[in-house]
Amino acid sequence: MSTELPNHYDPHAAFARYAKAWEEGGAYTPDPSAPGEPYCIVIPPPNVTGSLHMGHALNNTVQDILIRYKRACGFNTLWVPGTDHAGIATQWIVEKQLRARGIDRRELGREKFLECVWEWKEHSGGTIVNQLKRLGVSCDWSRQRFTMDEGLSRAVRECFVRLYEEGLIYRATRLINWDPVGLTAISDLEVETEENVTGELWSFAYPLSDGSGEIVVATTRPETMLGDTAVAVHPEDPRYKALIGKTVKHPLLDREIPIVGDAILVDPAFGSGAVKVTPAHDFNDHAVGKRHGLPMITIFTLDARVNEHGGQYQGLDRFEARRQVKADIAALGLDRGSKAHLMTLPKSQRSGAVVEPMLSTQWFVKMRPLATPALGAVENGFTTFHPRQWENTYYAWMRNIQDWCISRQLWWGHRIPAWHCAACGEATVSRHDVAACGACGSDRVSQDDDVLDTWFSSALWPFSTLGWPDKTAELARWYPTNVLVTGFDIIFFWVARMMYSGIHQMGAVPFSDVYIHGLVRDEEGEKMSKTKGNVVDPLVAIEKHGADAFRMTLASLAGLGRDLLWSDKRVEQWTRFQNKVWQAFRFLRMHLSEKPAEATPGPMDRWILARAGAASRRIAEAIDSYRFNDAATEVHAFVWYELCDWYIEFSKPALYGDDEAAKAAARHTLWTVFSAVSRLLHPFMPFLAEELWRNLPGSTGSVIHAPFPRPADFPAADATLDEVALLQEAIVAVRRVRAEKELSPRVALQLVSRGLGAITGYTAVLDDLANVSVVEGDKPRACATVVVRGVEAWVPLEGILDLEKEKARLQGLLAKSQKSADFLRARLGNEGFVQRAKPELIEQTRTELAEEDAKIATLAAAIDALG
Repeated sequence: MSTELPNHYDPHAAFARYAKAWEEGGAYTPDPSAPGEPYCIVIPPPNVTGSLHMGHALNNTVQDILIRYKRACGFNTLWVPGTDHAGIATQWIVEKQLRARGIDRRELGREKFLECVWEWKEHSGGTIVNQLKRLGVSCDWSRQRFTMDEGLSRAVRECFVRLYEEGLIYRATRLINWDPVGLTAISDLEVETEENVTGELWSFAYPLSDGSGEIVVATTRPETMLGDTAVAVHPEDPRYKALIGKTVKHPLLDREIPIVGDAILVDPAFGSGAVKVTPAHDFNDHAVGKRHGLPMITIFTLDARVNEHGGQYQGLDRFEARRQVKADIAALGLDRGSKAHLMTLPKSQRSGAVVEPMLSTQWFVKMRPLATPALGAVENGFTTFHPRQWENTYYAWMRNIQDWCISRQLWWGHRIPAWHCAACGEATVSRHDVAACGACGSDRVSQDDDVLDTWFSSALWPFSTLGWPDKTAELARWYPTNVLVTGFDIIFFWVARMMYSGIHQMGAVPFSDVYIHGLVRDEEGEKMSKTKGNVVDPLVAIEKHGADAFRMTLASLAGLGRDLLWSDKRVEQWTRFQNKVWQAFRFLRMHLSEKPAEATPGPMDRWILARAGAASRRIAEAIDSYRFNDAATEVHAFVWYELCDWYIEFSKPALYGDDEAAKAAARHTLWTVFSAVSRLLHPFMPFLAEELWRNLPGSTGSVIHAPFPRPADFPAADATLDEVALLQEAIVAVRRVRAEKELSPRVALQLVSRGLGAITGYTAVLDDLANVSVVEGDKPRACATVVVRGVEAWVPLEGILDLEKEKARLQGLLAKSQKSADFLRARLGNEGFVQRAKPELIEQTRTELAEEDAKIATLAAAIDALG
């Protein structure tokens, strides 16, 4: 313990003193066999490619508050950190680096390329972890996991094989979303729709094969007509009913196309009432093709160039083909015009390329059998979302779930554990590498080239990180986990998938609570983006303000169901708060060099101790219900106002007086309260809390292991609380009179009343804080009137103030208020104003008039009180 404290708290020095020491000393590393109710959080693993942003900072600050709080409440806590291998993102980064050196990954080969990725991961993949540590989070870094480490890779393979053996994973040729730049299938959730894009709705004619006329169809993608295999009309449309079963002639390719009747796809009232059908490149058309047994002609290569089925257009990029098709149709006299058309454009979340629906053989998970119990788990309260409205988002996804395409055409990721036989064509799925076909015994087998969607491994995170499929002590102790802290944008990407994976593989929900936090926006409410230039770098903010103030700012803004409006001014407020705490602590250390002996508390001491118990209860209740902003507000209110502004001032007469018993009580109370304050601050401002704890005489160990304050640790509220509340209001009232009358603090005042007898005994405090004495008596002739907790009291002014001058001042204010009230009253009496003005303006005028009338009454009473 330092004998002399610096004048100001240095958050960076405190971080340097304690962060590494805590980690290396095992402060965050629990023993599964240790006592205490288990409490576990698994970190949403950031991408190994990532850097810390404000979303990460908020998410991990909230988790750290929970973990530190529960640890202090005696729980056996585990917070599992880790990173995600981020299949597409990581592969792209390494490919880009290789291209800069003139190397193409295909020329390099799969194994050599993967060596490059692992090398990049070892050198650069730890950036986000080191940045999280700068935030001061108390993860168990000794149990850090990576979604492609050996244990998790085994878990992924085990899960795949189990699902396959249960008939829940299958391989099929389906229409999927294809990224022609990333050259991989992507799920619906990895498709971003760009809204309100101005496109072109182009119409052209298909000539009837018998020469009797034409059918006009429209499209926003002219190039896809190369893959048309039908024209659909409504079976009851009188214009086309007789044409069903006939054919039209494809004007650019040598084939005829049937006219089919389809009531599901076609709206007779829309456009011409006829629709071109491209089953291999449109999801709606694909369904039509299946209903009518139409050929499904793929016309694009994997990089979205026209293939051999496109005739003379082969080799053209799809957008080049679009222009050429339109030109050739126009040359044939079949162009029927175009018009601007607002549309949504599907784009790959990762590459930004326009997504192409493509027929492809992929691996899928049957979702309905898995989703049903996961849906029921939330409906029946086994898992609760906070705020509850996010359950509706979860329900919407789960009730309309589709089979999940889990294969990706990448090299970086968990390779699908299936081996295809060149002899018989069968696939062998196995937990172990395969040397021979399971069906025919041939050794002509090769492993599937595809890898699993990154989210497949992330779905296992709550139990794979604890050692599954092995039966580990960690898994037995900490599964199910307690809470998942995450953003709303991955409720289906991740939350839902963890829910059904946990239930299916472990027989229990993976977490009982899901806390959904808001977005961190700028102070104007705008979403942060590089293009707007309003991005806040959390590391820069931490460097400027320190981790404590930065974390507390996030907590103070984290209201349930609300986005956070970030402002540097808010951080500066918490910087001032930590400095106020520090100055108050320095005051304590002026009076304490060792832990004080127990002493019988006086009234003021009992008051602050009872207030500390009440604050502890409210802060705990707020954290337990995920109201982090309320918890921060309670911390601030107790420490700043009740402790610093009031009790420290209350304690000074005792500390500087001659009553040794009162002095001993004040010293012991200050020690007790600061012991509680350091522990109350610890979940939010851990480094400031540790600095207080280490410098508090008589404290031992680290604040990390100190118990969170409980209401039972403090005396219950008694009549003292009412007396002190009366005393506080009396002091504030007298100070207000001084300010209004511009009286020097050195001028001694009286507070006269027939109802303030309860505080007459607090003479030292009244004298020290307000230079006032409370006396029993009637209303004096010239005075200022105040109301103290419903009791009328008076401050005599005769002989203290120039009464005539004061009366003139008040009469001037009264005249001003009367003039304002007359104007507002006349305005409300003007029929023209009442008829034309908006209701809110009328209501505002009435409110202003009521305020002026109240002011007039107060001023008139004040003038009358002067005699």
